[in-house]
Amino acid sequence: MGMPHVTQWAGQPGKPPIYQVGGKSFVFFRNPRPDAFDPDTGERYDDVIVFWVADEAEKRSLVEDPDSPFFSTPHFNGHLSVLIRGKHVPELSYAELAEVVQDAWLSRASPRRAAQWLKARELDPRSHATVRDGTGVD
Repeated sequence: MGMPHVTQWAGQPGKPPIYQVGGKSFVFFRNPRPDAFDPDTGERYDDVIVFWVADEAEKRSLVEDPDSPFFSTPHFNGHLSVLIRGKHVPELSYAELAEVVQDAWLSRASPRRAAQWLKARELDPRSHATVRDGTGVD
């Protein structure tokens, strides 16, 4: 499922990489933080993955679906991203995971790169908010 123009930024030693397009992150692994924790034990989650989304509607559709493993926290209010625990990734099919990664990439890629990628797959660029709104920059 390779996406074009992706760079892997090593980040801090011993920590997972950050995936970027055009110098903008679209998938990254979060350090344990006080806002993402086990409600029973209070233990901070150490396996949170952050995926960018195109808009608030996409975010809501992922986090408000009761069957979805995606969530958000107050820290991410107003931030166009969703969170998932690494241990819940196997709950997604390959197609679902691919779609989330591709949508994250599209939300951060430049309009030109996103349109080229969509056109190569015969997908309508007008159906993707990031291309329509021109929110990406190289």
